[in-house]
Amino acid sequence: MAALVYVGTGLALMGLLALGYCIWAAVSAKRAGLPDPELRARLQRIVTINMGALLLSVIGLMCVVLGVFLA
Repeated sequence: MAALVYVGTGLALMGLLALGYCIWAAVSAKRAGLPDPELRARLQRIVTINMGALLLSVIGLMCVVLGVFLA
């Protein structure tokens, strides 16, 4: 079950990296000074990536917890 913990840790770290990308992309989009419709479109795409990153992190943490319980 140690492999499940390592896989879960990797998934959680990839999710955290994706969350960091979302933060960076949102800040750079705000600083770009885009018109409102373009800014909204860019932020909607970032929100979609953000939800996927959160899902990936949650699945990774669930794998870690399951691996610890089964060990």
